[in-house]
Amino acid sequence: MKKSLEVPAYNDMMCELFQAMKELGGSGTIREIDDKTIEILGLTSEVQEIMHANSSKTEVEYRLAWTRTYMKKVGLLENSSRGVWSLTPNGRDLEKINPQEIVQKVREMTFLKSKNVNSINLKDDNLENDGVDTPDEIQSWREKLKNVLLNLKPDAFERLTQRLLREAGFTQVKVTGKTGDGGIDGMGIVKLNGIISFHMLFQCKRYSGSVSAGEIRDFRGAMQGRADKGLFITTGKFSAPAVEEANRPGAAPIDLVDGDELVEKLRELQLGVTPVNDYAIDEAWFLSI
Repeated sequence: MKKSLEVPAYNDMMCELFQAMKELGGSGTIREIDDKTIEILGLTSEVQEIMHANSSKTEVEYRLAWTRTYMKKVGLLENSSRGVWSLTPNGRDLEKINPQEIVQKVREMTFLKSKNVNSINLKDDNLENDGVDTPDEIQSWREKLKNVLLNLKPDAFERLTQRLLREAGFTQVKVTGKTGDGGIDGMGIVKLNGIISFHMLFQCKRYSGSVSAGEIRDFRGAMQGRADKGLFITTGKFSAPAVEEANRPGAAPIDLVDGDELVEKLRELQLGVTPVNDYAIDEAWFLSI
């Protein structure tokens, strides 16, 4: 288990990410892959909460994005427009991988493309100077949408949450907008199968970092005696202790929606997100099935 606060380099997580893909059955969402890789690495919660500069991602997430990108460039991984990554036929056939060979191959590919050896930095931990501009998923529409959400005014984000919950089937959704109310931003009713109703209180926060366990406890305290369930929505992440606190046995249940899940729900409901229906046919992919 990693004991220090040092985040592993992208190439030092390749074997673990490859193992994670195998254990997940050959495919997974970014969240599933990150969580499984972190579990295999045994990274502490302190390491997981280190944020990458000028980004909504943690440093671990950012470097794992590079890990996937390098493995994609050598034909071990592929990703769909829905954010699902999977092992390619070549990747499925391998029992183990060699990170040094992967890094070297990508650098050779970059050199041939750039025709300029001076643009390539051979230092393993300097990702941006390897001639690879950015991880494939970093500048995706999902990241752009997260930045838009982070720049919304607090009341606009509350109204967006209200609209999202209504579109998702909640009724009587109200934004309270009160201060000194223990972080309660609104309320609503969710009905299961058209029969059972639950009163719900929600909190929505535009965070670039992680929500702590203390904030979950404060929210639950404000809920006391007022609702059956709680819902905490953030543009950021939830720390491991926060997830444990939200699911603590014997306490009022609190559902969590992080930035990735929020973006995916906006895509699903097409709220401010419009699909571009233009496709390229990959004949080689079909032949590899």
